[in-house]
Amino acid sequence: MKVLVANGPNLNMTGTREPETYGSDTLAVINSQLKSRFPDVAFEFFQTNGEGDMIDKIHGVDKEGFVGVVLNAGALTHYSYSLRDAIASVRTPVVEVHMSNVFAREEFRRTSVISAVCKGTITGFGKLSYFAAVFALSENAGK
Repeated sequence: MKVLVANGPNLNMTGTREPETYGSDTLAVINSQLKSRFPDVAFEFFQTNGEGDMIDKIHGVDKEGFVGVVLNAGALTHYSYSLRDAIASVRTPVVEVHMSNVFAREEFRRTSVISAVCKGTITGFGKLSYFAAVFALSENAGK
């Protein structure tokens, strides 16, 4: 089973940026923990600060044989209609994740333009949001 874990703008700063909100683990640590927890999953990890790079990556998921995508789109979640259209253009299921509870934060964070085209959304469980998304994809693979 092959899963893409894709992270958008500013998530390269995870572990140092607002640790009270996003936790103190870096993406490298979270990725390592995912590999340990799900040894039967072939992960590809991707992070970009560029909207176009994220769109290009999503466009390729069907051809690359992923069974699912775990996507923390960062701020792109709230305004990127082009990312929304990219997700809608592929058959591979995408699970939207957020480490913080976006509904308990600023008003602008409560709007997701990508949720409607994602398989599901997991929010508010810190790094465990990623784990829950991988679990959900693995339980639904091939269904």
